[in-house]
Amino acid sequence: MHQSAYEGQCAEEKRHAYAGSPARSPRMTLFALALGTFAIGTGEFGSNGVIQLFAFDLAVSIPVATHAITAYAFGVVIGSPAIILLAARVNRRTLLLGLIVLFLVGNGLSALAPNITLLVLFRFVAGSVQGGFFGAGAVVAAYVYGPGKGGRAFATVMGGLTIATIAGSPLATFVGQHAGWRVMYWTVVGVGLLAGAALVAWLPHTADLSGGSITNELSALRRVNVWLMVTAAALGISSIFAVYTFIGPFITDAARRDASLIPIALAVFGLGMAAGNYFGGHLADRYENRGLLWGYGGVLAFLVPIGVAGDSLVVLLPCLFGVGATMMAAIPTIQVRLTGFAPDAPTLMGALNLAALNLANSLGAIGGAVALDAGWGTLSTVWAGVVLTTAGLLLYAATIARAKTTPVLIPA
Repeated sequence: MHQSAYEGQCAEEKRHAYAGSPARSPRMTLFALALGTFAIGTGEFGSNGVIQLFAFDLAVSIPVATHAITAYAFGVVIGSPAIILLAARVNRRTLLLGLIVLFLVGNGLSALAPNITLLVLFRFVAGSVQGGFFGAGAVVAAYVYGPGKGGRAFATVMGGLTIATIAGSPLATFVGQHAGWRVMYWTVVGVGLLAGAALVAWLPHTADLSGGSITNELSALRRVNVWLMVTAAALGISSIFAVYTFIGPFITDAARRDASLIPIALAVFGLGMAAGNYFGGHLADRYENRGLLWGYGGVLAFLVPIGVAGDSLVVLLPCLFGVGATMMAAIPTIQVRLTGFAPDAPTLMGALNLAALNLANSLGAIGGAVALDAGWGTLSTVWAGVVLTTAGLLLYAATIARAKTTPVLIPA
């Protein structure tokens, strides 16, 4: 889709006016947003790396300790949309600053938690920040980029999360292992403080980022296409977690290699995610559906070799890169399509996109666990991913067909 000459002129004038601000620049605004998502991703994934440590310290079993991880996901799925609805009229700058404060509170209290019950509560608080921050961040990034670049805007915000998988999470885990899990959370707070300072310095002060009516936000939740898109996202993306969750067993049990290779495999996967996220932003802006169709199709193409011959590192490592790259290439298109279905509620659509990602995390892990419990072997988790992503692809095809007609509202 091409923007008109008038729209292009207005966008160019906006960019010139924005760049002329003595206190801020577009690039530094984007950096501040990415730093914020890096901090959020480091706290999320770093928790997985220290679960054994806080389980021992709080005198609970590993299964009980996982409740803290689950609580974070519930915070994203339930807490984030609720915050967006309550803060519908709040300027996106103010909302982002408020969310980073809540992030600091959630992680600071996590570091002080005296028992598992309070840790679960505090992880829920920390998780409730994620969807809203990504959604509001995408709105600000889209404002900086200008019209027609929503895909690149969301990819920029997601960039901090992908870097967290490559560097932030391993470093946080390292800190936790050598200094304690509470120090890990204080380290996350430190990164969050840097992000907060950057946001204060470089987020634009403008009425263009004002919030909207809560009625508009609620009306978006009555659009059938929105929920079809969220479901297609949760199903399709789940295969990435049917792989990521089980990379350790892939290396040690299937490929029969030393556990020291696991960080390398995780880094390869993370590099694929970063590459896919970058190119996915451009695909989302240029093509309406190809980013998701090619992404889901590419994932299926890489999952099959893992299932068949993933016990060889020559096959496994390139395919891990491929799965990360192709799936991340689809995610900016999901955001653009969601926003297209509900253009009056872009922040809420960003929160729902992140909610879908967290649902996918659970679906992928559960699907993989079912395959393992059935005794089908370590690599069988990828076949669960194949089934889930195929279902998501078929549902998206139905969503495309439905989108050709006027969106239908769910009866009130």
